[in-house]
Order: sequence, then structure tokens, then C-alpha cells
Amino acid sequence: MSAPTILVAGATGNTGRNTVRTLSRLVQSSPALSSHKILALTRSAGGPVAQELARLPGVLVVEKNWATVTAPWLREHRVRRAFIAGAAQPAHFAEESGFQLAALRAGVEYVVRISTMVHNVSPDCAAYYARQHWAVEALLGSPEFAALRWTSLQPNAFSALVLSSAVQFVRTFRETGEQGALSLMSDEHAPVGVIDADDIGELAAHLLVQDDIDAHNHAKYVVNGPEDITGRQIVDLVEREIGTKVNEVLYRDVSFVEQMASASPDAAHLIVTIKCALEPNWEGKATAATTSKEVLAIAAPKRTPRDTFEALLQL
Repeated sequence: MSAPTILVAGATGNTGRNTVRTLSRLVQSSPALSSHKILALTRSAGGPVAQELARLPGVLVVEKNWATVTAPWLREHRVRRAFIAGAAQPAHFAEESGFQLAALRAGVEYVVRISTMVHNVSPDCAAYYARQHWAVEALLGSPEFAALRWTSLQPNAFSALVLSSAVQFVRTFRETGEQGALSLMSDEHAPVGVIDADDIGELAAHLLVQDDIDAHNHAKYVVNGPEDITGRQIVDLVEREIGTKVNEVLYRDVSFVEQMASASPDAAHLIVTIKCALEPNWEGKATAATTSKEVLAIAAPKRTPRDTFEALLQL
């Protein structure tokens, strides 16, 4: 009979990859889970990240779309615990609810999932994808799902996304010596505790190897990075890198959402609502101080905005 398994759905995604890396290390040193293997699902097993993960101890990379996972497949692979980070797409609720239903029917013990900013996880949030996260959490909290234990992680803002335009600005300046406008989704003055995706993955892995998963059942943990950053401080990072003043800055710029919408005309009416998702950040509601105390005790995030910024510049 095959070994019991911890499943990572979306293993080569921005949070999944460090979930796998950290699990590989933690499972080896866990008396209770040392016999478990780590099953890393990806849409492309031939990619460089997938190949890196495949070389880790105890990891098996499988090319499979997690949305097609069924209860018989989970039972066949003896999946006991699972991680999932669904993409912000119109089909998200249908796909993740199907995955969670399969986990329930297969007798999976515990699922750790990625949600979104706590202030947006509500039935009346204007941003469509946030309502989907609310719906998944409501489904998991229903009596029908009582046998499936779960934890939902609610990151306020991913640092790579918040800093991406600043990184591109620096790269362009280095290549051309010219400046355009620096477009930032951040407010100039509102502090936000942006979180590095690797820190999310590390936290998820530590939860998945907990001896007492009942202590985290139905938990919704707010996750931020260790330090706040404002739009003005992002400009400071850029100016230190380029050695001169940035001539023009556009704060609270969500024009990238329009670009996303134009690329998906059938779903444009949904995608444009993403603009509303940043309002709690602009209102100062997403500071590092709001991180759940359980997160700090289990695997406190440690990568600062500057750490992420400098790492992105090296890519």
C-alpha cells in the first residue's frame, strides 16, 4: 500500500512552491508524519520550478490540474492533508468547492487554503473574487462539511504584486536611463503590511504538520508581513536604487485592472470590480499589527518589503 500523502495543489504557484520546500524539510523531522510523502500538483511538470521541487526529499511532482481532482483520486493516493491556493478567476468558487467536496468525501483530515484580505471576505464586497472566498469559507463552515477540518489564511496584500511596478521602473531606468511615471497601487501615506508569498508558504507548511489540527479547525488567520510600507516609502526604495529623484508618481493607480479586463472581454464586467479590493489598504486597515497572534506563534513572517524588492530586482 502506498504511503499516506500531503497534497499541495498549485505546487509551482507563488505560495505553493515554498509550501512544498518547507514541507519537505518539516516532514522529515516529524515523528508523526515522517512516513508521509508530499504530492506536488502542477500543470507543467517540465518547468524549472517543478523540476527543482522534484529533487527535494519526499516530494513527488505530478502533472495534473487540481480542479479535476476527484474523491476516488484522493483515496487512491491516500491524501490525508492538503493545501490549496485557488486563482482569482470567475470559475474559482465552482472549482474550489468541487475540490473541497472531493476532500470531504475522500476522508481528507485537514485542508489549509489561501483566502484574501479579511476586510473583503464578506457577501457584500464589491470585488467579485472576494465574495467567492466568502462563499468557500461559508461552505466549509456548514454542518455538511463538519468532518473536514480546515484553516483559511487571509493575506492583506502580496508584496510582489504591490512592488512589481516599482521593480519594473528600476529595470527600465537601468536599461534606458529614462523615466516614465511611476505607477503605484498604494496610497501615498497609508501603511500596509505587505506579505511575501514565501512566508505564506512557510506558514501553510507549518500548519499542515501540526500534531493538533483541531486547534486550527475553522480558523481564519490574518497574515501580514513584519513591516508596513507606504507608497511614499516605495518611492524611497526606487530612488535609492536609481540614484535620483522620481519625477512623477501616480498613487492609487488601478489602471492595471483595466488591462486585465481588456484581455478577458467575457469576464471584463467581473474583473473591473477588483479595483474596489484595494480600498481597505488605502484606508489604513491592513497594517502589520493586524496579523493574528497564532500566525506569529506558528511561523512569524520575516521577509520585509525591502527584502522582497531586492530579491525581485535580482530575477
